[in-house]
Amino acid sequence: MKFSGLTDKEVIDSRAKYGSNEIPDSEPTTFWQEFKETFSDPMIRILLAIAALMIVMFFFGYAEIYEPVGTIVAVLIVAVVSAKTGVASDTKYRELKDSTKKDQCKVHRNGAVSVIDIDDVVVGDKVLLQSGDKVPADGVLVSGNLRVDNSALNGEAEECKKTAADEGFVLPDDITGDTFVDKHSLFRGAVVFDGEGILDVRKVGLKTMMGKMAEEMQEDEPDSPLKVKLAKLANQISTFGYIGAIVIAILYFAYFIISAGGVSAYFSIGFAEVFKDIVEAVSLAVVIIVCAVPEGLPLMISLVLMQNTSKMLDHNVLVRKAEGIETAGSLNILFSDKTGTITKGMLEVVDFFTADGQSIPIQELDSHAKVKEHIDLAIGKNTQSMYDSEHRVIGGNATDQALMKFLGETTFNQLSSSSDCVVTASQGFNSTNKFSQARIDKYGKTFYKGAPERLLAAATKYMDANGEIKNLDKAVLDKKIDDLASKAMRVLAFGYSEKALVENKINEDIVIIGLVGIRDEVRAEAREAIEEVQNAGIQVVMITGDRLETAAAIAKDAGLIKKESDVVLSSIELNQMSDEEVKKIIPNIRVIARALPTDKSRMVRLCQEMNLVVGMTGDGVNDSPALKRADVGFAMGSGTEAAKEAGKIVILDDNFKSIKDAIWYGRTIYHNILKFCKFQLVINVAAVVVSAIAPFFGVAEPLKVTHLLFVNLVMDGLGAIMLGNEPALEKYMKERPRRRDESIVSRKMMEQILTMGIWLTIVSFVFLKAPFFASFFDNQEQLLTGYFVLFIVSALFNGFNVRDDGFGIFKNINANPGFLKVFFTIILVQAVIVNAALVPFPVFKWIGEMFSCVPFGIKGWLLVIALAFTMIPVDLVRKYIVGDREK
Repeated sequence: MKFSGLTDKEVIDSRAKYGSNEIPDSEPTTFWQEFKETFSDPMIRILLAIAALMIVMFFFGYAEIYEPVGTIVAVLIVAVVSAKTGVASDTKYRELKDSTKKDQCKVHRNGAVSVIDIDDVVVGDKVLLQSGDKVPADGVLVSGNLRVDNSALNGEAEECKKTAADEGFVLPDDITGDTFVDKHSLFRGAVVFDGEGILDVRKVGLKTMMGKMAEEMQEDEPDSPLKVKLAKLANQISTFGYIGAIVIAILYFAYFIISAGGVSAYFSIGFAEVFKDIVEAVSLAVVIIVCAVPEGLPLMISLVLMQNTSKMLDHNVLVRKAEGIETAGSLNILFSDKTGTITKGMLEVVDFFTADGQSIPIQELDSHAKVKEHIDLAIGKNTQSMYDSEHRVIGGNATDQALMKFLGETTFNQLSSSSDCVVTASQGFNSTNKFSQARIDKYGKTFYKGAPERLLAAATKYMDANGEIKNLDKAVLDKKIDDLASKAMRVLAFGYSEKALVENKINEDIVIIGLVGIRDEVRAEAREAIEEVQNAGIQVVMITGDRLETAAAIAKDAGLIKKESDVVLSSIELNQMSDEEVKKIIPNIRVIARALPTDKSRMVRLCQEMNLVVGMTGDGVNDSPALKRADVGFAMGSGTEAAKEAGKIVILDDNFKSIKDAIWYGRTIYHNILKFCKFQLVINVAAVVVSAIAPFFGVAEPLKVTHLLFVNLVMDGLGAIMLGNEPALEKYMKERPRRRDESIVSRKMMEQILTMGIWLTIVSFVFLKAPFFASFFDNQEQLLTGYFVLFIVSALFNGFNVRDDGFGIFKNINANPGFLKVFFTIILVQAVIVNAALVPFPVFKWIGEMFSCVPFGIKGWLLVIALAFTMIPVDLVRKYIVGDREK
């Protein structure tokens, strides 16, 4: 049938009527969008509210301007860092996309075949499809025969046969799983395995199935577990701060009344004095709120996520959304694709054996010369596949291509160039015969390749591993074939006859050369990674479009199915169950076969309703909605653009091991955030208690507003760098996952925060009130300066405590060189602030005045460092007591 195709004018008219075939890309992430997003964080909102209150108080003359300005600067830094992280991740993703050449197709136009971009296809185009081509739009096959791979659409790796439709065939509007495998319909994204045909384009762009999926992806995503936990922590801290501030303000005001000799005596002093005391009490309350809220936490999280997203590229993990990498560490359940993720994504020969059931290792086949010679001829001269000039295997179906790779390019080229190996007659494979054959007269043999049952029915002899011809025992061979079938392997047999080739018939004197087991093999590293992920308490479920039997066999081999209670379901069985019935068996599900896109989305929804943190992998258009709805979607690097747009993380090498690495680093980030929270909250607890109680002990303001600013911003910002780069430890992958709504601050963590916060408070008051310690300083100003240094250095020593829950607080310190750099940098900055007055430049004098610091002697420094160091032994004692108690 000859096709002239559309004219240029008809192309323009069609595009005007039915639209373009372009599926619009998501808008690039802009700096301004990411910047604004920061202000939806509850912690940031609390900080801005405090800054606003402090500004009001400043205008009334009851507060310093440093604190609100410093807080606003901190918020702006967080917003800028977060925005830069988001834009950088999106830019890397788009660079990956742009590095991939745009797909093109061959189309009949103006009476000739032209090569055009897929985006330029219009309704009515007649597209020429050949082996290896990608279907550019939805439509109907109107000429020829094809075998296509729909795995990008429905997850099924099996080839699907398509034949030319009658003139009146209509492309269905409602697409189901059966529509993909009907006889005539073709969909954008499918790949042609073999054959040649003409596609009549019926739907383009957003009207294609792929386009509809892209539109569906515009729905809102669920909040990440980290965001949920931080919101909860912000609420807890702000509640603690507000209640504490109100209680302390009331107590402080009561203290004034008692000091004055009673209520009537107090109010007799006059309105101006009472108002002044009220403002003083409110000022103290604001200071307490400032102490309670960890200003550095949002900055720390932004810095840690930014540092680690760039690290992950070395592990073939491209983080599109920064929070996705931390979410990966919180997973409770992971739904994984089979093809290309758990398996290699291509058929290959994994077993070669002779007809007595004896396997010959593939790498040792060369040492069995006679068997090798015959098997090379049975494959190399009896196939539709070949190697092209770029050393790729082309032509034939997936099985032929697997056999060609098994044969090898060198052997194929030798056979092709040999004058002794000329095929004089041949017959290709067809579904009726289930075999192919080729006659080589110089060898005097007809070589066969086909289904074992067809060749064995005509065979009585076989060639053993030494090349000797022996009598065939079919019972032994049948057992071997059944064993391989149970492992989801397809078995092919090879043989030869010394009689001439007879069309559609296998000669009766056939000798079986050998048999092969072919399968999309499980990746060795994936098997190991799955075990590690399972040991981490994460349930792994394989969700695939393959047959139930194939999926179950692969799952067993991959280590997903280990017990009788493990559940293997088909899509049909799943859809016969109610949501509540499915929820009951979710903990035992290991495989869902023949899965539809709706099954994936449903499983994500049900797991999230059970408060589980859900991961989903995928590469196809069909995976995109579930990737979007999951807490973290892992899109495969070789997958469709729709899948990559939907996922928070792109796995560049399609390997389950890389998913494991993303989980591991996600857990590391979470642990580093916890370390920082312990580090910072100890400071906050001590600052709140000291600031609240000190006035009652005659110390009006032990920590100035500028001191708190230094603690909350400089210390915490550098603390983020100090603890954010702590190394990934193997033990993190042996922990149980955390629930979505679990508080960041656990009981054990709270014990450490309170113990060390109380100890720092005790040290503070002993230092401030004991005459012995005061003797190390010349005056009260030096003592208060020394206390500022003591507070900071104590926090720094506590940084070692939070590095490890046990006694290994100095372990792996070399793996985080930034820790000691920051430690000594902060001490150096402290020394500069304290001794600023000694430097003969106005700016240094101003720094000293701003921080209310004066220089003090070496004795004072030694005392301060010695007292600060007590943070380490005290926490080691606490760890010993807690550990002993838990035993």
